[in-house]
Amino acid sequence: MSETKEYKLFINGEWKASASGETIDVISPSNEELVAKIQNGTVEEANEALEAAEKAQKEWKKLPARKRAEYLYALANEIKANSDYLAELLVNEQGKLLKVAKMEVAVTASFIEYAAEGARRIEGDIIPSDNPEEQIWIQKIPRGVVVAITAWNFPFALAGRKIGPALVAGNTIVVKPTSETPLATLELGNLANKVGIPKGVINILTGPGRAMGNALVKSPITKMVTMTGSTPVGQQIARNAADNLTHVQLELGGKAPFIVFEDADIDAAVDSALHSRFDNCGQVCTCNERMYIHESIYDVFMEKFIAKTKALKVGNPMLEDTDMGPKVNKSELAHMEHLVKVSLEEGATLATGGKRPEGKEFEKGFWFEPTVLTDVKQDMTIVHEESFGPILPVLKFKTFDEVVGYANDCEYGLAAMVFTNDMNKIMKCNEELEYGEIYVNRGHGEQHQGFHNGYKLSGSGGEDGKYGFEQYLEKKTFYVKYKA
Repeated sequence: MSETKEYKLFINGEWKASASGETIDVISPSNEELVAKIQNGTVEEANEALEAAEKAQKEWKKLPARKRAEYLYALANEIKANSDYLAELLVNEQGKLLKVAKMEVAVTASFIEYAAEGARRIEGDIIPSDNPEEQIWIQKIPRGVVVAITAWNFPFALAGRKIGPALVAGNTIVVKPTSETPLATLELGNLANKVGIPKGVINILTGPGRAMGNALVKSPITKMVTMTGSTPVGQQIARNAADNLTHVQLELGGKAPFIVFEDADIDAAVDSALHSRFDNCGQVCTCNERMYIHESIYDVFMEKFIAKTKALKVGNPMLEDTDMGPKVNKSELAHMEHLVKVSLEEGATLATGGKRPEGKEFEKGFWFEPTVLTDVKQDMTIVHEESFGPILPVLKFKTFDEVVGYANDCEYGLAAMVFTNDMNKIMKCNEELEYGEIYVNRGHGEQHQGFHNGYKLSGSGGEDGKYGFEQYLEKKTFYVKYKA
């Protein structure tokens, strides 16, 4: 039996064991076996990483943006060169399908490449002054040290999504992945060294959020926090950052409505609804979390949808024909069981799923069947509480105003999906749905050049595209009297 790999903290270009002397086990969601051990980092090491990043940023920001981009292109190429290893690591630590893990590795590289392409687009303004012989110059400059806190569902892609724009803008970064899925992200330390990224520009830490995470957010060295995760954690980060007025960018929870109007392409909607609920075991912030079907097509739609849901193959995520892997950990599995129990007590009907799959291969691991609930009412718990797993409540509706009211009856506002061929309905949804992202006639899945932005308790700041890139830049204004 091979020796379990132990990862250290990546600080100032070097690997360092935590002074705590403690480690945290990373467990496979598929079989509950030990995958690796990581460091239980301390507040002192958080401060050490921040100080290293602060020191490195003084020289990093002086490099031409195009030179910074060259380092990023090299890092992206190394990610692609190691894609098979990184994808298998993601499967082992997170439980996602191998084909999804391969896609995540590719997306991580492309996030970094897209950011590097913006090196020549850091543009300010020259504005006429009210005074004679004077101009106003507005320059875009890096914020300084960025702290990036990532979620466990797409840990590698989220790291790339933040590292790319942070570094090309001239910032340095301290990345803190979750303890559930830190391994692929930690490998970025080796790749950064391989391509010669200067010491201290990228630092990667593991440890408890309440100690190390709080220290990173509260430090006066930190000039920006970019975080993807749950709404309660995001709210606490915002509170912790308030004393120093640190810029905060948050991408938080979601409860995306999937609305199918009577004129929709039913087959296309069924396929999109299926994948947009059960992809990555439902662990996607923009997933189809509650489905509203017009009463005139409800029976036809649901007959097709239930049949395809029952046909999904749950099992070994390394196999090509598997459709869905396990949940990420035991507490997430318990949450699924709790939501089904509460839904049935409140009057919902279990159309399919609702439990751990049967079979020897499912005795260990955090498995849950694709689950569909019908006879659901708008006031039920499952309609409002984020499941972040393979459970889908389905409701009927009659009118446009009714379904828009249902969709907006939510504390979240990240994503919504609408299926209709009526341009009038599309435009009205654009005006009335209270969501930062609306997908029309397709399932979820944002693109790099778009803007991933949530309303309400789904976050603030946004990521991707030119608007997301601007989050990593500060503005400096010069009033230039050119004739004294």
